[in-house]
Amino acid sequence: MSEQVRGGRFTVRKIRNSMTYYQALLPGAGDHTLCPTTDSQTSTALCPITSSSAEPSPAPPSSQDQSDSVPTSRPLLIFFSWLGAQPGAVAKYRDLYLDQGMDVLLVQSSVMHFLWPRWGLDHGLEVLKVLEEPQFSGRQVLVHASSIGGYTFTQLLTHISQRPEKHAGLATRVIGHIYDSLVVGTLEHMAIGLGRTLVPRFEGFVKNMALLYFWLFKTHTADLYNSSIQVFHNSPITAPALFFYSENDAMCNPDTLENVIHLWRKRGMSVESRKWKESIHAAHMRCHPEDYRSSLEKYLKLLHSSSLKAKM
Repeated sequence: MSEQVRGGRFTVRKIRNSMTYYQALLPGAGDHTLCPTTDSQTSTALCPITSSSAEPSPAPPSSQDQSDSVPTSRPLLIFFSWLGAQPGAVAKYRDLYLDQGMDVLLVQSSVMHFLWPRWGLDHGLEVLKVLEEPQFSGRQVLVHASSIGGYTFTQLLTHISQRPEKHAGLATRVIGHIYDSLVVGTLEHMAIGLGRTLVPRFEGFVKNMALLYFWLFKTHTADLYNSSIQVFHNSPITAPALFFYSENDAMCNPDTLENVIHLWRKRGMSVESRKWKESIHAAHMRCHPEDYRSSLEKYLKLLHSSSLKAKM
């Protein structure tokens, strides 16, 4: 069952407990592709639609709910959110992409998906199966993963790498992937992330307990994390990528991340990045709104250019 947002902007439908689908309601929409706008030197859109409110209020379901079952060729943005993301903060990213003419699939993760990687793999497979359903299959996909969302997306990549003959279709449909505040480095970086996210007042205690947990259950945690890192390094997704990060992020080692960027470029991938000296983890868009949006728009232009070259 869907809920239509007042004003007829889009419908909201819960796909799974951890997945929410935002489908734009556009008259005559359904054939949207990457296209540049002409009213700004820095603005690129996927056929833009009217702006939305940050905090929509749902209205009773209407007859337009039937659009949920109608396939669309609009690009699909998959937003893998950070741990504990609040609705108002997520809405800013959702609206940003709705305004670019995309539908949005929000994927959220729990801390247990990270603490027990086997459950994280199950979660990744569930997302993968949803993306292979008729309403999503065949559509261009853009990925935006923030913080632990990058880990969740990597679990999905693990399944693609393990069974390429079954899941290769999604890999070819991904037109780009964006990583914002990727948690990368050592186990200590991961432990710091847990402390700051779960119980900030007891960050040090949670960090130490997490490191002890990783040590006690090494074969079920650290070893699987290392496997996921290798999958990410050799990602089956080779579309253009964009990284947002900062030098002062305690959960992201900039040197390690830049090594990944260098590795991907050596593989022939197009990789863009924007680094700030100071910012806040998973809040770069709030700290540097104009710079963030400008970098994103430049990247979308790159995707448009790559799409045209692929068709030639």
